[in-house]
Amino acid sequence: MATYAAPLREIRFVLNEVLNAEQLSKLPGYEDATPDLFDAVLEEAAKLCVNELLPLNLSGDKEGCHYENGVVRTPAGFKEAYTKFIEGGWTSLS
Repeated sequence: MATYAAPLREIRFVLNEVLNAEQLSKLPGYEDATPDLFDAVLEEAAKLCVNELLPLNLSGDKEGCHYENGVVRTPAGFKEAYTKFIEGGWTSLS
């Protein structure tokens, strides 16, 4: 079985050391953009990748998408994963 661990250490390094993302919280309207918030979002994104997306890799490769009667059909599980993506609020994250 395939395994995946999000490279959180590397992502945090880029955000904190290279981009100095902490400076965002000093801008008007971005006061909540703190390192703690970034960490929480990264942790949840990593969970989504491991728990929902990783298991779909094999079926996605084997089944692929199909075009039937003017409709694109995704492999089994993709619709449910996207529903969880939406329910998790990921489409409204900005």
